[in-house]
Amino acid sequence: MIVIEQKHERLSSLPAKEISCSQAKTLGSGLAQKIALLVAQEPLYPAVIAKRLKVHEQKVYYHIRKLEDAGIIGAVRTEGHQGGYARVFSLTEPSFVVRFKPLQELEKLPLADIGSPFLSPFIRDGMLDALFIVGSPDPHGPGKARARDGFYGIDLALFFGTRTHYTSEPRVRLDTEVMDEDLKKPLILLGGPITNRIVEKINGQMPIRFEHGNIFSSLSRKTYTQDECCLIVRMKNPFAKDTCVLVVAGKRFSGTRAGILSFLKHFSRLEKGNAVKPGVFCNVVEGIDADSDGVIDDAEFRE
Repeated sequence: MIVIEQKHERLSSLPAKEISCSQAKTLGSGLAQKIALLVAQEPLYPAVIAKRLKVHEQKVYYHIRKLEDAGIIGAVRTEGHQGGYARVFSLTEPSFVVRFKPLQELEKLPLADIGSPFLSPFIRDGMLDALFIVGSPDPHGPGKARARDGFYGIDLALFFGTRTHYTSEPRVRLDTEVMDEDLKKPLILLGGPITNRIVEKINGQMPIRFEHGNIFSSLSRKTYTQDECCLIVRMKNPFAKDTCVLVVAGKRFSGTRAGILSFLKHFSRLEKGNAVKPGVFCNVVEGIDADSDGVIDDAEFRE
């Protein structure tokens, strides 16, 4: 058995042992708890425990017998001590659990409830409640464009997968496959308006959008011309006001890569929103080649 704790999207765990209520009662004494805490740090024999806690050794032996009978502590070795031998005690497990209801079967660990206002429109009851729409790799649209950044969606989907339970329904569409009813769902759109026709439809309504081939922010009034720049916009879905849409679109595919890296490496910063208008979930990031190998491997926030 394992006990798992999640804080600020970081997981911590300890091996655990299930004990009964009667076994747990042996920890009801304050002295018993102090003994358990001491031997949790390092194995000790009773005389040393008594000295550290400044209590009579017989009191320590009394609680050790109770804790040992309950399976909470156990002897790990025997050492010579004051001309004789003494058993050295430690916890049998780092943590203990008392169960009051039967365990419930899960498809995966329940990590979805992370309390993220950024992600909450796309996750419902621990399940992914959104469609990923990527640009088709085949020639399409007025410019006969081919999307080259759709495969970056795998990393973004894995990011969402660590925060949701298993789903048995397909959650990915090509922009050329999208039906009208699909547009009313929460949407996660990957790629710019040239390669993703759904992004093209909503581009003019986005606070940060594409204008004349560059990225323009109506929040900062700045224009970003670098190929490695990417906009990340989370806003109300223009096709259904009760849902949201998330757009991750680089000026070129290297920019889209930078956008995905911002989720993987800097999500806590992403959750803060725009630097000009904090809480507004619209950002511009730029990819950087930190190790100078010619590949974008990190992202910096421009706003």
